[in-house]
Amino acid sequence: MGQQEVSDFLKKYRTKWFTSKEIAKSLKVSTGSVINNLSKLRKSKQVLFKKAGRANQYIYKYKP
Repeated sequence: MGQQEVSDFLKKYRTKWFTSKEIAKSLKVSTGSVINNLSKLRKSKQVLFKKAGRANQYIYKYKP
């Protein structure tokens, strides 16, 4: 499981925001793996993200 799978998933649903847990469940992989890949995508500015309701929780969306 790599960054490309996470990026492809977000691109497929480009109008919707997702938590890392929702992405992991949809891709049938561990949340830790998704978080790690989202972190790399955030650093390379390939995804949009913003704080969600809870502390330290973010939601993600494909960056066009």
